[in-house]
Amino acid sequence: MSPSSAATVTRIATDSGPGSAPKNVLHLDEHTLEIVSDSGEGAQKCGQIFASVSAKMNYGVWTVEIIPAEIEPPARTAAGASGNLIRFGRDKVTNWGDETNLVVAFNEQVLLARHRLDALSDDCIILIESKWAEDPDAEIRQEWQDAMEEISDRNYRVIPVPMEEQCLTRVDNPRKGKNMFALGLLAQIYGYDVEKISEQIRAQFAKKPPEVSKANVDLLELGVHWAQENLDLRIEVPRIETDEKRVVMNGNQAAALGAIASGMEFCAMYPITPATSVSQYLCDVFERYGGTMHQAEDEIAAAGAAIGASYAGKVALTVTSGPGLALKTEFIALAVMTEIPLVVLDVQRGGPSTGLPTKVEQSDLLAALFSQPGDAPRVVMAPATIEECFHSMVTARRIAKSFRCVVIVLTDANLASGQQQFQRPVLDERWHAAPANHRAVTSGERPYDWDPDTGLSRRIVPGQPGGMHTVTGLNHDHDSNVDYTPEINQLGCAMRSRKLAVLQQTMSPPPIHGDESGELLVVGWGSTKGAIEEAVDRVRAEGHAVSSTHLTFLSPMQPGLGEIFSRFEHVMTVELNYSDDPAAPYITPENRRLGQLAFLLRAQTLVDVDCWTRVPGQPLRPGHIADALRRKLSAASETEVRVNE
Repeated sequence: MSPSSAATVTRIATDSGPGSAPKNVLHLDEHTLEIVSDSGEGAQKCGQIFASVSAKMNYGVWTVEIIPAEIEPPARTAAGASGNLIRFGRDKVTNWGDETNLVVAFNEQVLLARHRLDALSDDCIILIESKWAEDPDAEIRQEWQDAMEEISDRNYRVIPVPMEEQCLTRVDNPRKGKNMFALGLLAQIYGYDVEKISEQIRAQFAKKPPEVSKANVDLLELGVHWAQENLDLRIEVPRIETDEKRVVMNGNQAAALGAIASGMEFCAMYPITPATSVSQYLCDVFERYGGTMHQAEDEIAAAGAAIGASYAGKVALTVTSGPGLALKTEFIALAVMTEIPLVVLDVQRGGPSTGLPTKVEQSDLLAALFSQPGDAPRVVMAPATIEECFHSMVTARRIAKSFRCVVIVLTDANLASGQQQFQRPVLDERWHAAPANHRAVTSGERPYDWDPDTGLSRRIVPGQPGGMHTVTGLNHDHDSNVDYTPEINQLGCAMRSRKLAVLQQTMSPPPIHGDESGELLVVGWGSTKGAIEEAVDRVRAEGHAVSSTHLTFLSPMQPGLGEIFSRFEHVMTVELNYSDDPAAPYITPENRRLGQLAFLLRAQTLVDVDCWTRVPGQPLRPGHIADALRRKLSAASETEVRVNE
């Protein structure tokens, strides 16, 4: 696309008739598109349907929701941009990539929001609602002109589309129809089967009256027809060839289904962004599988209810996000002290306090590990993909029951709302707990009869004959009697910690992505895995000896890290949380705050682990990570030269 001093505003017409083959077909291995609108105009729904259909057509897919910080931001403002980003391609897609190639924007202000974040490629194709250019309001017309001027330093290809004008031919309120018209534009541009999309629309609105689905399908077809008549633009992306049975869902749905598959029968939570849709999904389906979904009056009560359910003999789940995790602190400590199994799902967001409720951040690792009074060890794990969100819940329940402990599962907003396809899980009866053993407690068995080697003890639940005992949050002896003696306090702390050591001995070292040794090892955790590995592959292709590894378990940490680190000249973490820039004013090696995983790894391995972290409120991009790795390698090389001199 040739450079220009102003954004190229074009109407692309074809000389052929409707439905004829377009003249301009781009053949690409992958593509990234966005649909953005004011909040409430349905751009997210449009993106979700497009992504679901893409996945069902065997494309590799990764989506990211674009969510405004306010619940109801003012219309036609950059701060109010709402929508969905979809990256899809022939191969498996593990992250949202670097730049968007095509945007459907419902007004110029939401487009500006994406432009100002440098989210769009220099040659991005932009389909934008045309009505604002000639709006009766002079102020709006001026805003349009100002926006076009602001984006004029890029080589965008801007195509005005009369969305509202077209939608008014079918519906009275185009604000409720533009999203399906836009979906029709995309169907034609990417050559999607309109009937497949229609089926997805009908499924999406299955609980609505039939006329709602029909109206939406009509608008879809209207968009397809307009694109056939007016757009000489087609993009073809090859599909994955596979007979593998796959499912498509977001991370919150996957976690909810994992909880069901694991055999958990009780979940208590209080609504909190971005975790709420876990409970919403469970509310729809949990009863079918014998489960109970309880919405408590607050976060504290939700944790208490879950502990009560677990105390009765099961393993219960409570779901939250950062501020809610803080409120659950005392009850989590109670579960640790009493050794009542509990699974806590924390869908992380930005903090502190209310922080960034709709944005992603890996902000809760240290809180999950240390935010209880006294010594309160617990298991902490972090799935890296949407598929792992499913399986992590199965693993968490099994660990919680086997080790009589608290297991905290850290996902985040990126995983929570992103859609991805993965192999359909095959249910395994071993995921479920064995039937409860309610036999009478024999004489001499005690509620905390710790094995001195493993710290494990038999779980006695209420109602077992001969098993009556008192449970409190106070320090206790083998019989659960309150005991403040130094020997018993020391023993209790040792036994609760010993269980984590036993668990760690069952784990394998984390796999290495790349060579087993080299110049630089990048360590990550959680949802950054795909972006890190794509960045590492790019830098490796340039001839650098860079590898990466990704940790699933943060407490206890997987074994062998010290030996792995010793095979690399430098080790650094890449994380979505805050660390001080080493070059910032007043920052020294002694006072520099590190990324949360880097902080832990240095303490655990005594290796000088560096870090590169960011808190942009959005997922990390592989291009930015690759640049950080190149800078690290360059700085290390310069240091080596100075030493040799």
